[in-house]
Amino acid sequence: MIMATLSSVAELIMGQSPPSSTYNDKGEGLPFYQGKTDFGFKYPVPRLYCSSPRKIAEVGDILISVRAPVGPTNIVAEKSCIGRGLGAIRAQGLDSDFLYFNLKYIEPYIASLGTGSTFTAINKDQLANLEVNQLGFEFSEQRRIAYVLSTVQTAIEQQERLIKITRELKSALMHKLFTEGLRGEKQKMTEIGPVPESWDVVKISQAYTFTEKRREANLSQPIPFIPMELIPVGENEIVNYETREKVTSGTYVENGDLLIAKITPSFENGKQGILKIPFEKAFATTEVIPIKPIQGKSDLLYLHYYLFMPNVRSTMAGKMEGTTGRQRLSKTIVGEQLIPLPKILEQKEISQMLSRFDDKILVTKRKKTILEELFRTLLHQLMTGQTRVNDIDLPGFK
Repeated sequence: MIMATLSSVAELIMGQSPPSSTYNDKGEGLPFYQGKTDFGFKYPVPRLYCSSPRKIAEVGDILISVRAPVGPTNIVAEKSCIGRGLGAIRAQGLDSDFLYFNLKYIEPYIASLGTGSTFTAINKDQLANLEVNQLGFEFSEQRRIAYVLSTVQTAIEQQERLIKITRELKSALMHKLFTEGLRGEKQKMTEIGPVPESWDVVKISQAYTFTEKRREANLSQPIPFIPMELIPVGENEIVNYETREKVTSGTYVENGDLLIAKITPSFENGKQGILKIPFEKAFATTEVIPIKPIQGKSDLLYLHYYLFMPNVRSTMAGKMEGTTGRQRLSKTIVGEQLIPLPKILEQKEISQMLSRFDDKILVTKRKKTILEELFRTLLHQLMTGQTRVNDIDLPGFK
């Protein structure tokens, strides 16, 4: 490998924020980026604009975060104003996309250079002295390497966008289903807003029961245990568990229960799911409330989805009890929460309709994970020269 300092292959421009009076969100002036810009995708999306820029990044420049967090990078898609917390790297002698992926490859190392007690940061000298890999490749192969990595990265971004769109559609459908139902009925106004005329509005405790440990329900060793970190956020099922020889403190749960996190911020974050493990009985963290349906009256997945309604979540969170930072929901609060309740068949139909969106999200997440693993492998192999692409036919490469 042929190494070079960043300052020898690029011009470095450190951001400087213009007066706040020159910022706007109306699209007037240049896109304005500052520290904590969204670095999820290759090209950042502007949220603010600036009419009097002080430091400019040109099209193709690489944006790098130099202040909490340190290391994430983007490529500038249009002439932009850059503020404090960012640097612009303008490639000289290297393909800009190739240099971008070089920096992505050493991103963990760049992050490790950050210093500071309140927040981490790196300075211009540290940035200038970074060693990047030229590999001794001709410019044409640099472009080929960047093309391969960009293709995979674009595919990852497409999956991420598909997940985002599917979640937005699901959220809109949830609101419609829980207020209008599936039968095209007239609506009536209730304590929780409009619902179809044939629906009831009941307390959770009237349609569901809380799981209680039975005397005879002793668990044989090793004991399945579900800690809070294994309860997913925004997913339907809890499938992961630990096994322990002894459980001194825990909540008794049964397979098929809906486990709802009761402590802040786990509840607000959406930690809950229906237990699906190869055991009839288990223990979970004491910070969950286990719930069962009443046969023929209520569907558990229906309740699971309803509890994700933002207004329901915020109402329940507002009733938490306890000291700041350790507030919890009680069974009483959960049991008193009002919910709309159609007949069991319509509950199941609503649940199945929403679960199709979750199935789509899950498949897309898996595709994204596979692509991310492929990207990491290719990034390492291409940046270290283990894999060469100079003589490979690349469809679409120009």
